[in-house]
Amino acid sequence: MNLNTILEDLRRERAQIDEAILSLERLAAGSGPRRGRPPAWLKAQKSKTRPQGTGNSSPAAKTASGG
Repeated sequence: MNLNTILEDLRRERAQIDEAILSLERLAAGSGPRRGRPPAWLKAQKSKTRPQGTGNSSPAAKTASGG
């Protein structure tokens, strides 16, 4: 393997590691309690990962199902 190729690969990996560290630092800095409505993209993401049947049911649905 060429020494220059190894150096390029290592520099690329270092850049990826630096980006990961920055992302984690941003997450850690913003981990305090948040106020207000969550952003739309976060709400959409949570609704995609939520299992079906775990949402709040309306009172009419509860009486129809016997609950």
